[in-house]
Amino acid sequence: MWIVPEVAVPLNDAPEHINLKVLGQDNAVVQFKIKKHTPLKKLMNAYCERTGLAMATVRFRFDGQAISEADTPSSLEMEEGDTIEVYQQQTGGCFYFNYY
Repeated sequence: MWIVPEVAVPLNDAPEHINLKVLGQDNAVVQFKIKKHTPLKKLMNAYCERTGLAMATVRFRFDGQAISEADTPSSLEMEEGDTIEVYQQQTGGCFYFNYY
């Protein structure tokens, strides 16, 4: 007779990967699976490549806060299925010429 001890798994051993959604200004959603401790720069670059946007022309935000390339899902306390919003930088604007 064999006795197999139970293997206890700590409750705080959450999955290493997380699924995140990236929402563009056109309301198109792109989903990514990323490790919780991977810098979000990897996701940001992949999103820009997939959508044909230049990294220098977009800003990423989570819960209203700007995301830096060094941030990780873990550092921002992201949870499964959270959404990152992408905004294109506005270029141009009003030109004012003073005739006086």
